[in-house]
Amino acid sequence: MLKKILSISGKPGLYKLVSYGKNLIIVESLKDKKRMPAYTRDKIISLGDISMYTYGEEVALSKVFTSVYEKFEGKTLNANDYKTPESLKEFFLQVLPDYDQERVYNNDIKKVIAWYNILVEAGYTKFEEEEPQEETAEEEK
Repeated sequence: MLKKILSISGKPGLYKLVSYGKNLIIVESLKDKKRMPAYTRDKIISLGDISMYTYGEEVALSKVFTSVYEKFEGKTLNANDYKTPESLKEFFLQVLPDYDQERVYNNDIKKVIAWYNILVEAGYTKFEEEEPQEETAEEEK
């Protein structure tokens, strides 16, 4: 699901990929549903390609959003509760206990909170892709 949700550098909010064009893509804002072009010169990142550093393996952003959603029972977060560096770290330790505190910056945590709120307000509640069931050789017989 997050593969088609985009962050565009220099533009606030998140956008849904609508269509491809020559040297551009058409995106729709998740907040106001307005469509606009995004050009190849813009830095465009799919949320599905983002992961968070931990002391073990990197964790996909979709798993972080799922953890936040479960921890806070699907409610949006009040960003004003997470203004200080201590409150941001405390929040993220609840959501992703083994995150790498040296490589995950406070601005990264603020983005996670903002993006989570935008997604939930837009009606997105399932953040992880359903794994397609692969048939085994035994099932084919």
